[in-house]
Amino acid sequence: MSEPIIPKPKSEFILVECPDCNKVQRIFNYASTEVRCLVCNCVLAKPAGGKCKILGKIVEPEKKE
Repeated sequence: MSEPIIPKPKSEFILVECPDCNKVQRIFNYASTEVRCLVCNCVLAKPAGGKCKILGKIVEPEKKE
């Protein structure tokens, strides 16, 4: 008998690089508030009615196990 199928979530954490100071920060891709850089306070992501709009450069999505 096979194992039960467990659905994978659509949400994930992603690494985003700030366009101003080049600091890499981990953010949630379904953020419901503005996400700002911890160093220079630049906006990295804005909510867009579901997935957020990423304004920085995506370095890589987090690996799920």
